[in-house]
Amino acid sequence: MALASGTRLGPYEILDPLGAGGMGEVYRAKDTRLDRTVAVKVLPSHVASDVQLRQRFEREAKALSSLSHAHICSLFDIGQQETAQGPIDYLVMEHLEGESLAQRLTAGPLASDELLRYSTQIADALDKAHRRGVLHRDLKPANIMLTKGGAKLVDFGLAKAESPATTQGELTSSPTMSRSPLTAEGTILGTYQYMAPEQLEGKLADARSDIFSLGAVFHEMATGQKAFSGKSQASLIASIMHDVPPTISTLQPLSPPAYDRVVHACLAKDPEERLQTAHDVLLQLQWISEAGSQAGVPAPVAARRRSRERLAWAAFCVTLVAATALGVGFVRRAPKPAPIVRFQVPAPDGFTFIGSPSLSPDGRLLAFDGRAATGVTQVWIRALDALTPRALQGTEGASRPFWSPDSRFVGFVAGGKLKKVEVAGGPAQTLADLPSGSDGTWSAQDVILIDGRANDPILRLPAAGGAPKPEVKPDLEHGVASVGWPQFLPDGRHYLYLAGGAALADSQLMVRALDAPEGKSILKTASRVQYVAPGYLLFVREETLVVQRFDAKRFELQGEAVPLSEGLGVDAVGLAHFSASDTGVLSYRAGQTRNRQLTWVDRNGKELAAEGPVGEFGDFWFSPDAKRLVVDQGERTGASDLWIRDLARGVTSRFTFDPANDRFPVWSPDGRRIAFSSDRKGIFDLYVKDASGAGEEQEFFVSDETKIVTDWSRDGRFVLFYSLGKETNWDVWALPMEGEHKPLPLVRTRFAELRPVLSPDSRYFAYQSDESGRSEIYVLEFPTPKSKWQVSTEGGRQPYWSASGREIFYLTLDNTVMSVPVEAGANFSAGTPKALFQARLQPLNSRAQYRPSSDGQRFLLLSPLGREAITPTTVILNWPAGLRN
Repeated sequence: MALASGTRLGPYEILDPLGAGGMGEVYRAKDTRLDRTVAVKVLPSHVASDVQLRQRFEREAKALSSLSHAHICSLFDIGQQETAQGPIDYLVMEHLEGESLAQRLTAGPLASDELLRYSTQIADALDKAHRRGVLHRDLKPANIMLTKGGAKLVDFGLAKAESPATTQGELTSSPTMSRSPLTAEGTILGTYQYMAPEQLEGKLADARSDIFSLGAVFHEMATGQKAFSGKSQASLIASIMHDVPPTISTLQPLSPPAYDRVVHACLAKDPEERLQTAHDVLLQLQWISEAGSQAGVPAPVAARRRSRERLAWAAFCVTLVAATALGVGFVRRAPKPAPIVRFQVPAPDGFTFIGSPSLSPDGRLLAFDGRAATGVTQVWIRALDALTPRALQGTEGASRPFWSPDSRFVGFVAGGKLKKVEVAGGPAQTLADLPSGSDGTWSAQDVILIDGRANDPILRLPAAGGAPKPEVKPDLEHGVASVGWPQFLPDGRHYLYLAGGAALADSQLMVRALDAPEGKSILKTASRVQYVAPGYLLFVREETLVVQRFDAKRFELQGEAVPLSEGLGVDAVGLAHFSASDTGVLSYRAGQTRNRQLTWVDRNGKELAAEGPVGEFGDFWFSPDAKRLVVDQGERTGASDLWIRDLARGVTSRFTFDPANDRFPVWSPDGRRIAFSSDRKGIFDLYVKDASGAGEEQEFFVSDETKIVTDWSRDGRFVLFYSLGKETNWDVWALPMEGEHKPLPLVRTRFAELRPVLSPDSRYFAYQSDESGRSEIYVLEFPTPKSKWQVSTEGGRQPYWSASGREIFYLTLDNTVMSVPVEAGANFSAGTPKALFQARLQPLNSRAQYRPSSDGQRFLLLSPLGREAITPTTVILNWPAGLRN
């Protein structure tokens, strides 16, 4: 039954019918969310109960969802609408304005320039489909649309995904779907007029069957006549099986002879004798177009060329005048450029953390790592025309996802493994063991580069999986303390990356070729940088997202950087929250500046007072007498130093002066020294300095692993820290402050154990671990762990003991401050956690976002500046249109 105008299918309002066929009714509709026109294909009610036809309908959705190409109709959405007559299945696709190739051919054959242009586009689209393992199986003029942007392949209702395991007579829609046959041997699917001989015999179709159909379509485009004909179905089949179509040149003498040869090679009866791939066809057509008269001049034209040349110069002046007039007229009538569209994507309800946005290369999907109310961090995907995101199963524990170049897969690191998962659904696939990877890039040649910790190399591996190999390493001898943030350039051979110095401000954007011994410096920047076609670099400078033109072939900047948006910060490793696609879509999260406010609150969360002015604050620690505060504070240079604030007088003075990052301070229990971590040698080692500020800081533990100091025992004998092990993960250690300074392992597993803190009597220590699948708080004996107690019940992080030792505080995953009564004498026991208040905290990778006062009655919070912790994501469509030429 036809759908009436005004009918709603989800957010799509039916406007009017566009056409109908055996496999669907197509309507023009309005997407009420994005205010755009779309095409909605509905499975007719009279075939909705047919299992095979429903499978064909599902196959079209799967085929289109796996394809992204300028000359293939895009799939936007799929849904089902319950009605009084039953459920209606529908696909939402790109609305194409133009006419079908079949309609165009009613006016006769195509001119040579149109013929070559459309043929090349169709072959390119078919090559893309075949490379993704999708066969069309119903290629014909009616399934090719001619639009202002060129030819578009449509109607993949009979599409089939190739599988090595598929056998004759077993035509499955996907390698992962049921193996029950959709057709029996001898069943014919498709349109007779354009089918390959093997299809007519009911044999298994492969890519070469589409090549035959392509040849039949090309023949009709060039001649205006079908390649095969017959008065009956039987005679038509016989013609396809046995007849050779007349050469194109006999019907159209002015057609390029080389084109005739391509069509003839496509129409060979034996699949082994045809051109074997659509890519072969594409290369032949490109050669014809590029070779021009050398490849495509027909004989009658060549014979008359010399006489025509004498007339050409005479006609040149007239043609020039006419062309000029036409050009002026065209400019005056030229359509207005697409408008710039801005909108915001708010944070989903219930999320306690959202990572950086990552747009798919085709600009249709937004990926991010996020933590919902469940407390588990996953990769989430949100279509730009959808209202809610969806989690990708199998991505638990992932961070900072990156895209495959065809927008089909998302890569990520979780649980010490590099994995990929198809966004359409399916299990995650492990590609390699990678205990410390994070940010990756994926080339069109299926090579992945991924970085690791600050002192790790950028690694390289095949996208199909394999052992990672170092591609570019830090070089401390030449001032390169870290390498990271790789991104491939369009050629798939060169890539950008950030080479960090002793301070983030000393970082350089480099370009380098795979396997090259060295790179070339492009610019100095403390921000990650993204290349965007056709030639832009995006990065953050002084809390402003900027764009600068870039020649990706000569590797040279052009012009000056142009600001796009303010209020974007850069963290300690160069992370900035923006992403762009090559299709003109830009996304970013503003409000993520480095400035924060230290704020006092009571046990109910009521704000009492601000502690000092705003600043780029990180970790902080109270002096034993609670009269002073030491805090690491960043500058616009990107580096952090330690500062000491007198809480009574309100005076702040600088404590360290090294250009590297000095962070994570811990005051000694006697108040005389301050221990901290510093990366002045490339990685975070442990240093100590007199709390008066006199003298120089001294190294007291150096190794080749990153170390974060977290506590100092009340008797002064041990410093606790956690470090990132090469064979494990984050591990907890105790370092004796006397003797040889040989660290003692407290917790070493493949899980992440973080932020250890000692009880006041040093009998126990609390820490956080993700061994259960989410972060929880545990307690162990010190210094010889034997028993273990879990303190938190619904997720926890950042534990602290009260000064009395009878209370443990921690944060839940949604930033609620919790209190747990404990007995920590000869035996340990814990009571029921109690929620005190939900804290408004600045999201950042820090050892501490809050800290209790010594009496446990107040808390000092690291708060954002008047904004919610998770700000909306801004999306801009067609953003390059706003740039000045």
